[in-house]
Amino acid sequence: MPMPASHTRTWFHAVALSLICVTTSAALAQDAGPSAPAASDPAVLTAEVMPKAAESIVLDAVRTLSGYVAVGERGHVLLSPNGVEWTQVAGVPTRATLNAVAAAGDSIWAGGHDGVILYSPDAGNTWQRQRIDVWSADSDDSVEPSAGAPILDLLFLDKSHGFAVGAYSLLLETRDGGASWERRTLPPPPEQPQHAVAGDETADPEAWTFNDEDLVLEAVADPHLNGIARTTAGELMIAAERGAVFRSRDDGASWERIALPYGGSMFGALAWDAGHVLMYGLQGRVFETRDLGNSWVEIDSGVRSSLMGGAAPGH
Repeated sequence: MPMPASHTRTWFHAVALSLICVTTSAALAQDAGPSAPAASDPAVLTAEVMPKAAESIVLDAVRTLSGYVAVGERGHVLLSPNGVEWTQVAGVPTRATLNAVAAAGDSIWAGGHDGVILYSPDAGNTWQRQRIDVWSADSDDSVEPSAGAPILDLLFLDKSHGFAVGAYSLLLETRDGGASWERRTLPPPPEQPQHAVAGDETADPEAWTFNDEDLVLEAVADPHLNGIARTTAGELMIAAERGAVFRSRDDGASWERIALPYGGSMFGALAWDAGHVLMYGLQGRVFETRDLGNSWVEIDSGVRSSLMGGAAPGH
């Protein structure tokens, strides 16, 4: 069903696409990351070059001052000046899957599995590792589910100040361009479900809290953070699991937990002017707010496939 004309026109994709016609670049990255795990761990192995990239999944892309940067499976980074011809960068210092990429000018950051965050100062031509958190059975954190949590999205307000979000409510903030990352704590879930509405199967409180048999280590208290977006007014919103949403009115200095009128997970968010945010996710569900989450309107996307990515015209 077409989207009502009163709503923002937005494009989504339900699956990740592979890029073809990839050539290999001679660019080499410096490995300036923190102390590495075993040298054989894929997280610290150099990404493989052609022909693997042309057969792999691409999970995110961003426009830079110089063109486009795309990232994906096996640590692959692909560059394009025009979105048509693509070159694979050699020497990327990880073979972990990269889920997200963000840009501030020609400064680029990419994040993914094993808590990896990479940085490129030159539009993606060379890379260095800024962070890694590989899970190990021998680690003191071996029973902690957040150990090795993947980075799922990145957002940089400028070349110094940025955020990374991920599994188990992982929220990281940097104010030095990623040279150091500080973990932030988010508010816990409410005692009663805020998203309960008449006729919604999620109105049952059990759908919000679940019992210990339904959850592993009370994961609902620490929902996966799937996407982060910023309005032109500087407001931040995070899309998360099971209807959870987090918002900040002060560039991330403080956070408030709210909820969608739906108990399913949102996988991404898009933002425009003050208070105007659109979230999309499970079963093709799309919700729009123009007051930073005080109220929501559901938009019929016309599909029931989960929506994993979106782009707003002019962004």
